[in-house]
Amino acid sequence: MTDAPSHRVEPATDQTHDRVIAPATTRPALSANAAALDKPLSIGELARKTGASVRSIRHYDEHGLLSSQRASNGYRTFAGIALTQVRQIQRMIATGFSLAEIRAFPDCMLLLEGAAMCPETTHAQRKRLADIERQIADLERRRARLLKTLVEGVVPPLE
Repeated sequence: MTDAPSHRVEPATDQTHDRVIAPATTRPALSANAAALDKPLSIGELARKTGASVRSIRHYDEHGLLSSQRASNGYRTFAGIALTQVRQIQRMIATGFSLAEIRAFPDCMLLLEGAAMCPETTHAQRKRLADIERQIADLERRRARLLKTLVEGVVPPLE
């Protein structure tokens, strides 16, 4: 029984600098990632890669959260960094922030994927949390009134 031939790539040696160079198959793809960020994206590509709708991306662009350029064919194109920006915008919207609030945040919030909230946004975060807690309290009052209506069969007076 013979073993299958090995397809292992041996590292090369850089004779000039006495260092081992990793084969291309094991090198980190930094240049590929950098190239991907430099490659212009169509609005459809950006939508597919982020899960956002084309309409949402246009909306973010129109509100100054993204920057697009027009290709020679008239279509919008976006820089590769827009992938990170759209994902960050989606995260902030899911946290309850409006586009106007997001637009007021420092650039670091949009340019680094998964960026921690900057200290400059603490006030906005606390305000958003207070708003959400007020909404929850209001919904709990409405729920209690509706339950009372169902149990008693009449709409209770306002308190």
